[in-house]
Amino acid sequence: MAKPRSVYCCSECGATSPKWQGQCPGCGAWNTLVEGVAETGGGAGHRFQSLAPASRLQALAEIEAREAERIPTRISEFDRALGGGLVAGGVVLIGGDPGIGKSTLLLQALAGLSEHLPALYVSGEESGEQVALRARRLGLEASRLKLLAEINLERILAVLQGERPQVAVVDSIQTLWSEQLTSAPGSVAQVRECAAQLTRLAKQLGITVILVGHVTKEGALAGPRVLEHIVDTVLYFEGDTHSSFRLIRAFKNRFGAVNELGVFAMTEKGLKGVSNPSALFLSQHGHEVPGTCILVTQEGTRPLLVEIQALVDQSHGNPRRLTVGLDAQRLAMLLAVLHRHAGVVCFDQDVFINAVGGVKIGEPAADLAVLLSIVSSLKSRPLPKKLVVFGEVGLAGEIRPAPRGQERLKEAAKLGFTHALVPEANRPRQAIPGMTVLGVSRIEEAVEKLRSLD
Repeated sequence: MAKPRSVYCCSECGATSPKWQGQCPGCGAWNTLVEGVAETGGGAGHRFQSLAPASRLQALAEIEAREAERIPTRISEFDRALGGGLVAGGVVLIGGDPGIGKSTLLLQALAGLSEHLPALYVSGEESGEQVALRARRLGLEASRLKLLAEINLERILAVLQGERPQVAVVDSIQTLWSEQLTSAPGSVAQVRECAAQLTRLAKQLGITVILVGHVTKEGALAGPRVLEHIVDTVLYFEGDTHSSFRLIRAFKNRFGAVNELGVFAMTEKGLKGVSNPSALFLSQHGHEVPGTCILVTQEGTRPLLVEIQALVDQSHGNPRRLTVGLDAQRLAMLLAVLHRHAGVVCFDQDVFINAVGGVKIGEPAADLAVLLSIVSSLKSRPLPKKLVVFGEVGLAGEIRPAPRGQERLKEAAKLGFTHALVPEANRPRQAIPGMTVLGVSRIEEAVEKLRSLD
């Protein structure tokens, strides 16, 4: 018998090479080529032929567009991240660190869905007894939920075709293996093949498939990048496993908005949605503390109030710049702007910035809150307790407007804040009841405004 021909596949982009190389010829990543067995076959009877049936040329105006019907999971925060619920025939990929709560959340969702529609849970990592024990521990009524403990792809496909569930969860995609390939489960070829076959079946039968994916030590989904391209929705679980709070964020959604955020609290009975997440990210201080500033950030369609903390201390060597939840490179730029345009010197100080609650803030509208918390800590002068801040700071010292400023201010007023320091372009034309809004156009003007608020 002839020896199977080996091929080397990149774990980052899926590109192949006939021999091992230190650098991937496709994406340029180093040490990502993994040995596998070359696939044989093809021709007229290719297994993916049904995915691309012949179609006629149409004008875009002739096509009737309709909204995709949503299947609510009865977990409001999960539905928010999905864009309103699951979609028939949609494929969702959810990833996160081990122990973050992926299996717990999906078991809760399936237990609720199984009460009024057929649902199937495919467990590749745990036995049926372990899943049943978890459901009992969470107090779930899952008598109608069907379970399959299997890792062979062909058997799973046969069960899906026979049972025709409306929603199916595969936990996890890295444990499955196909008889078409001889490589080990979890390899690039197996992950790509299993995901493609499950996606094909989901589109043909209209089954909503949720895939659970492992993540690498860098936090990205393990396996080829093409895995994120073929699915319809990509969700990431965030949060510290030592904390009781979890965040689920959408990075790709063909049926809804991206960057939507769902907030959960881990309890003895599983993950519970948090209706007012701003309360989680605001520390409860008994009195005003220097170095704290309340930021109104925007996550998808939801404004969130997050406390930004700064600690500025005398350096005893090379000054350190450390951030938690914010961009460290942007902090260096903001300190230079603060020195050049506002005359506040921090070159001989250690600067530490923290976003309370473990939330990660990527939008530039956090710039003004970061700088004002630094000034507050450096001068040892607390900011007013009921003050909220947002705005982007440019290199010329100007303060640029942030999107959806009106929604941010209304959310802050709803939570009892009475003053706001915002970009001049975000100052509302109509007064917001109970709130005094101050508009600023430059960073030096913002520092002067703070003195008038003391």
